[in-house]
Amino acid sequence: MEILQRHDAGHIAHLRLNAPDRLNALSDEMLAALQAQIDTLAEDRETRVVVISGAGKAFCAGHDLKQMTAARQAEDGGRAAFHDLFSRCAKVMTGLTRLPQPVIAQVHGVAAAAGCQLVASCDMAVAAEETRFGVNGVNIGLFCSTPMVALSRNIPRKHAFEMLTTGRFLSAPEALAAGLINRAVPAGDLEASTQELAETVAAKLSAAVKIGKRAFYDQLEVDLDAAYDHTGAVMVENMLWRDTEEGISAFLEKRPPDWS
Repeated sequence: MEILQRHDAGHIAHLRLNAPDRLNALSDEMLAALQAQIDTLAEDRETRVVVISGAGKAFCAGHDLKQMTAARQAEDGGRAAFHDLFSRCAKVMTGLTRLPQPVIAQVHGVAAAAGCQLVASCDMAVAAEETRFGVNGVNIGLFCSTPMVALSRNIPRKHAFEMLTTGRFLSAPEALAAGLINRAVPAGDLEASTQELAETVAAKLSAAVKIGKRAFYDQLEVDLDAAYDHTGAVMVENMLWRDTEEGISAFLEKRPPDWS
């Protein structure tokens, strides 16, 4: 049984975390499978959108605590293993952000700790109304410091700090209000609602979406003047494309664009 299943529908790649007996924990095997797909998708010219979902009753419960506990048997008490684990996890999370394709999390059940980090690392998220979101490591004495990075870049800092220090879970409506997810929908509509969003994005000029995603994250990391300088240069490049010229002409002439 594949721990990470992939199936493609048109220009949309669906990745399904497939370890339901472990609540799709980010085990060594799961992280390796995700990284392999990220590496493949980074070179994929056909895929325009990526959707990540989970099998079973939860989206993702975070790191595999059994594997982490076993690592303590090493002579260094697990220091090297833990450093390696969190480095590999960070590479997966930043890899999602750096993929040229927009990534949508399709979330149900629970997204906890590193599972919540996974949601926050995706570009967009659609969740079933019953979903709960938490960075609850503090409840077992482990502050969710690495999940905090993605979470605090998604929601207001006081909301993030309260979640981190109390271990309280947000409901899907609360997560929507805070900005962690884009939509909260009835469970029966989750797949269709996610697919609708993915298809809407996939129908756009793929090259424009890809250059726009990169610029979106780049401009967030610099000051206001530098952000305008960078995005102005990106728009100049975008404007010079043949397909952009065609898109503008089609809009002015009230016809569908003939993109190459």
